[in-house]
Parts: sequence; C-alpha cells; structure tokens
Amino acid sequence: MKTSEFLSLLKQHQNKSLLFEYAPNKLVGANYHITEVKNITIDSVDCGAGTGFWKETIVQLWESSKEKGKTEFMSAYKALGILNKVDRIKPMDKEAEVKFEYSNDHFHTAQLFVNDYDLSDSELTIKLSVEKTDCKAKETCGVPVEAEAEREACCAPGSGCC
Repeated sequence: MKTSEFLSLLKQHQNKSLLFEYAPNKLVGANYHITEVKNITIDSVDCGAGTGFWKETIVQLWESSKEKGKTEFMSAYKALGILNKVDRIKPMDKEAEVKFEYSNDHFHTAQLFVNDYDLSDSELTIKLSVEKTDCKAKETCGVPVEAEAEREACCAPGSGCC
C-alpha cells in the first residue's frame, strides 16, 4: 500500500478505532504508540549486479508497558494527526510503500507490509504480513524459479530439504 493510500484510508475513517493485525488473529495491543516515522531511501545492488532504487515510509509501533491494561485503541483521526505533523516536519513521499515496524515479547522485530484491511462499524483493522526475502536475480544467477506451492512443499517441516 502506498503512503497516500494509507493516509486516504485514515482520512475516510477518522471516526474509527485503528487496529493493526501483525499475524493472523493477533493484534498489536491497544497500548500502542506511533513512536517514529522513517522516510527511507533504498539504493541497492543485488547478487546479479542489478541495481534498485526506491523509497519506503516506515511507521514504528510500540506498546507501552505502563498502559498494558488499556482497551481503547488509538483513533484513525489521532493517527492521521500524528502523520500529518510528521509530514509538515519531514515530508513523506506519498508514492512510497508504507510499512510498519513492530515487535513484542512473542514476535520478532520486523518491517511488515500492508496485506489488506478490514472495516467494521467502529474499527479499521490494518492487516500486516511479513515479506519473505527472495533472490531478485534468479535468472542471472541460474537459480531455478520454482512455483510457490513447490517451494512451500519442499520447505515443509520434516521434508528434509531445509
């Protein structure tokens, strides 16, 4: 999801609580804060000597241990206010992909991409997913391109190949 699409979604649903699902059926706690927004520029070279250049917006979510019992989630209105303030100080590239950095005691620190979102009468839930690493130069490096289903079957627990 582009940063502009995320901001637009917040603007359209300002009256809703903003929830983040970091894994299937696992929500970031209601005690979360937006603690940092990073405007990242990636200027890369892959293993096949191909170059890449793109930008990302990384929104860091952090759960406050002082507010563990909190049950009311941040509103989309408040999140939009935070992001608009950041944009006035350090303008965000609205065409950049937005990602969310998060961890807790049971989930490793990761930059998660927006996979989907759900709407209810009172909530906007942003569904996040982990993006797997991949070789961008498979053809150049002679790495066979497997079908996703074959790769998952090969790497299944007990398959002996991973």
